Amino acid sequence: MKLLFDKIPYWGDEPEEQTQMQIAACQRTSDHCAFMADHHLGYAVPVGGVVAYREHISPSGVGYDIACGNKAVRLDADAEDVRKNISTIMDDIFETLSFGMGLRNRERVDHALFDDDAWKLQAVAPLKELART
Repeated sequence: MKLLFDKIPYWGDEPEEQTQMQIAACQRTSDHCAFMADHHLGYAVPVGGVVAYREHISPSGVGYDIACGNKAVRLDADAEDVRKNISTIMDDIFETLSFGMGLRNRERVDHALFDDDAWKLQAVAPLKELART
């Protein structure tokens, strides 16, 4: 383990400059920060970055940066049919959903969430359109 800015521990290679600046921004509002060995630039929090708060959770650090939009859906599909066709199903899912930094959804997300006054806050206003895509 080494220290970044004399206070942020990291494992593995020294983080790239943009990633260092990203964790430094997180550090300003958190109690503790660290980098795991797989660290790299994320959207708001570095991937592999750990940001600990005493009294709250940051939504940008819980799934947002790595597209962790997991959803379980009960289907009426026959389990055996799914097993037989899992390769095709997974290929179809991969072709339909966007994953990874810089990729965009094919459809614009329109939800009442985007009408919330919280998007007027200086810290999140620039992220509104990014969140829609």
